[in-house]
Amino acid sequence: MLPERFFSDRFALSPSLLDQVLGTALRGRVDDADIYLEYRINEELLLEEGAVKKASRHVGQGAGVRAQSGARTGYAHTDDVSLPNLDEAARAARAIAERSATSGIVAVKPGHPPHNLYELDVPPVAADLGPKLDLLRRVDAEARAADPRVTQVIATLASEEVIMYIATAAGFAVGDVRPLTRLNVTVIAEEGGKRELGTYGGGGRVPFDFFLESARWQHFTAEAVRQAVLKLRAVEAPAGTMTVVLGPGWPGILLHEAVGHGLEGDFNRKGVSAFSGRLGEKVASELVTVVDDGTIPNRRGSLNVDDEGTPTGRNVLIENGVLRGYMQDRLNSRLMGMPATGNGRRESYAYPPMPRMTNTFMLAGPDAPEDIMRSVKRGLYAVAFGGGQVDITSGKFVFSASEAYLIEDGRIGAPVKGATLIGNGPDALTRVSRVGHDLQLDEGIGTCGKDGQSVPVGVGLPTIRIDGVTVGGTQV
Repeated sequence: MLPERFFSDRFALSPSLLDQVLGTALRGRVDDADIYLEYRINEELLLEEGAVKKASRHVGQGAGVRAQSGARTGYAHTDDVSLPNLDEAARAARAIAERSATSGIVAVKPGHPPHNLYELDVPPVAADLGPKLDLLRRVDAEARAADPRVTQVIATLASEEVIMYIATAAGFAVGDVRPLTRLNVTVIAEEGGKRELGTYGGGGRVPFDFFLESARWQHFTAEAVRQAVLKLRAVEAPAGTMTVVLGPGWPGILLHEAVGHGLEGDFNRKGVSAFSGRLGEKVASELVTVVDDGTIPNRRGSLNVDDEGTPTGRNVLIENGVLRGYMQDRLNSRLMGMPATGNGRRESYAYPPMPRMTNTFMLAGPDAPEDIMRSVKRGLYAVAFGGGQVDITSGKFVFSASEAYLIEDGRIGAPVKGATLIGNGPDALTRVSRVGHDLQLDEGIGTCGKDGQSVPVGVGLPTIRIDGVTVGGTQV
């Protein structure tokens, strides 16, 4: 655990000076207020065509001052972390919160956390450059040696460290140092005039050596090659209403998008979510329990505290099919009369926080995955997803499966391409008829977008069977 002095020294602003800004411009004049300070280091290395094509390192810092009055939020930010600028930002934020009919954001120009989830001896941005470049070259060589049909390899290693410190009008201050890294491998395979792409990767709030442990980088590389080569022999996907089996792990992205966003506090306070006003009601099959947990050590979506200084937690959202709670930041929890859950998140100091997911997943059930597969006469087995779209208000979704197979007489059949799942998130939860005991979290690649902000997240799922899903296919 780092002492408070570490954070005040980093930003050259003592707690008393921050309290002065809050007291002079904000305290007693608005319902809530805080100052968020951030220092960020980003590093990206990219290897393509056997050569390092990009090696970048960026350092930046800034501050955001937020004022809340009723449901309105005033937010001002600056990349000049000095007392005069913070005073100006505080006055601008207060003016927006007090006078504006809607929320607004402007740019101003020139305690210890209860968890300790990712304290590292050597943060990934501080690791030596040589071994990182060597790893990318090894990935390239491994992929090309794995299959003669591999014609292109792109390997990316991205790392960051974020130092954040937040002081609130309530009188508490808290800081956090957040490491993050991800290795991604993309492979292109060609055969008979066909070109297909496979991609795989992972990471988390872990050191660089994480990728060297247990041949993890080799696993990522092999999976990217396998996906690309597999697609070369994939057949066109059928269309129609059928039983769909989702594999464990990354398919939890469908749960995240189609259901998770609808459980965020702001959408429910405004009454625009399909789950609004339904606490205590049955909204899913009794086999379904959905959890958002920001306290899992070293996971990509985990945080010691959220971006408002609230400790993260393990929040049960749906329990045995019954809606139990929403994910809340401080603003929406105050307006809804509910506890803050540690889900207030922001992309950087230039944005105000809002309710967001951390690591969201469905708990394991009683069934063996092979029994679930045997229970399906004809259907689709989807194990990875690419892009998708969701309407939060209605819950309607469209997702493209990047890896899927036919299920024929209880067995996994030919790989298919062009499969799209179409449905309604809340309705799909009621159609879950089997849940496996093989819960897996994703490898650590998730990034979630909402209202123009992106944050790292985690997803997870056991093998599940969903009945009566509309599948859009390309089979003529």
